[in-house]
Amino acid sequence: MKTSVKILAVLLIISNISFGQDVAKKIDSIVKDNYQKNPNVGISVGFIKDGKEFYTSYGNLNSRSDAKIDKNSIFEIASITKILTSNLIAQAVNENKIKTDDFIDAYLPTAYVLHPNLQKKIKISDLASHQSGLPDIDFGKLIELNPQQPVSSVTQETLSSLINNCTELADYGKYRYSTIGYTLLGQILEKIYNKSYDEIIREKMIQPLKMKRTLTKDFDVKNITTSHNPDGGIQEFFKWNITAPAGLVKSNASDMILYLKAVLNEKSTVGKAALLTEKIYYKDQKREMGLGLGIMTDEKNTIYSKSGDSMGQSSIICYNRDKNWGIIILLDQRNSKMRQNLLNTIYDNVLK
Repeated sequence: MKTSVKILAVLLIISNISFGQDVAKKIDSIVKDNYQKNPNVGISVGFIKDGKEFYTSYGNLNSRSDAKIDKNSIFEIASITKILTSNLIAQAVNENKIKTDDFIDAYLPTAYVLHPNLQKKIKISDLASHQSGLPDIDFGKLIELNPQQPVSSVTQETLSSLINNCTELADYGKYRYSTIGYTLLGQILEKIYNKSYDEIIREKMIQPLKMKRTLTKDFDVKNITTSHNPDGGIQEFFKWNITAPAGLVKSNASDMILYLKAVLNEKSTVGKAALLTEKIYYKDQKREMGLGLGIMTDEKNTIYSKSGDSMGQSSIICYNRDKNWGIIILLDQRNSKMRQNLLNTIYDNVLK
């Protein structure tokens, strides 16, 4: 009987290794095919399944160098930053510092004076699930003013003016993607912990998870990728400013896999917080939203995801908790269609 158990255990180990290698080969084949069809777009992909990591990358860091993109190459993760922020919010909830259904009034900086019509109406979960109804930044106008650094014009005065002059929430309870909402969540974290957002994310996420190549204010490093707008032109990385909690973290495939590993570990601080972010806080005919996470469910799977687009790069992260896998896709060009098609192809052919 003992011999049979040992044989079974060995067979299971061999089977798992074979499965892992097969998945890695299939993902690499899909990514390679995408790169061959689009040789001007560099790609870095990380995948984790049952704690085992796989990476594949194609393209050069820039057109002037033969240095190749790899798992440690730095990209703008853009709005994927939002799920890092929502996880920090969930950590604060688990620490009993706030509740998701708390009204934001008491947690806002003194620069904000909510109109009486808005008081005790907007909840923290409303900001995190994009249904607060607050006005958002006019990105079109900002891009016209400064196409390389559009968010540099956003200041505390800008945000205070927008919010203090808002007298009604016509879209409250309706989904409307909001950079302002996540900027406010970052400021709420700052008030709760009496520290800057930069200090908070470093102390509660970057350092504990040993995400040594995840960068905030300073991203002047050798292995940084080059950003390209949809037309192929060079685009600057966004500089750190007040909108950081909504989209200004820089990272790479290997560090984002460390994040996914923590998310999938329900015993970790990040994993416990992730469970809270995965609850449904908003639902309509088109979507279900957690705290920053899109939730997609079919008869066999529940997938949690978040995409990101800067002016010159596109990215997407998603995971399946039940099947214990996660994936990060990073492109060095703003190309949301390519990013989504690449994920869909991998999912339909390998992960489904």
